Amino acid sequence: MATIDVFDLNKAKVDEMNLSDEVFNTDVREYLIHEAVKIQLANRRAGTASVKNRSAVSGGGRKPFKQKGTGGARQGCIRAPHYPGGGVAFGPQPKVYNLSMNKKARRAAIKSALSLFYKGNKLTVVNEFNLDSISTKSFVNVLNRFEVSKTLLVIDSENRNLVLSARNIKNVKVLYADSLNLFDMLKYQNVMFTQEAVRKVEGALTV
Repeated sequence: MATIDVFDLNKAKVDEMNLSDEVFNTDVREYLIHEAVKIQLANRRAGTASVKNRSAVSGGGRKPFKQKGTGGARQGCIRAPHYPGGGVAFGPQPKVYNLSMNKKARRAAIKSALSLFYKGNKLTVVNEFNLDSISTKSFVNVLNRFEVSKTLLVIDSENRNLVLSARNIKNVKVLYADSLNLFDMLKYQNVMFTQEAVRKVEGALTV
C-alpha cells in the first residue's frame, strides 16, 4: 500500500497515512487523461455563435430590378450575401459540442492523474490548512516552506480564510474535494491535499 507523510503548516511531519493503491498508485493511462480533458473542454463550449443567413435578414422581398435590359447581371434579392447588409453565407450556427465518457473511464482518468502526481513526488498532504486570519503574506510563507509553486490546493470543507488569502496569488487555486477535476489538476505542477480531502477523494473514486 502506498504511504505518504503528513505535515503541518510549518512543514513538520506529524503523521503518516496510507493511500489507496487503486486511487493514488495505479497505472497511468495517458490516453484516458487526454480523452477526459478533451471532453471536459468540449462540454464547456457554449456553441451560441450565430449569424443571419439570407432568409433571416429583414427586407429585400422584391426583385431589385427587372430581369433583362439593364446590362447588369440578374438579381433576385438585395439581401443576398454579396450585397452590403445581406445575409452571411455559410456562417456559424448554434451547435452542441457536448461529448460524453462513461463513469468508469472518467474515474480511471482522475486516478491516473493522481497517480502521476504521487509517483512524481508532486503530491503533498497537510493535516489541515487553517489560517488564523485572512493574510496573503501568511499563505505565501506556507507555500515557500513547502517550496512549491503553481499549486492546486484541495480542501475538504469551507475555509474562508484560506480561499480569500489565496485568491490574489498567481498560479494558485483552491478547490473543494467534491469539485476535483482533470483540467484543474493538469494546469498545476503540484497538488496539496488536506488529510480529510484525501479520504473524501478516495471514497468518491472507489464507490
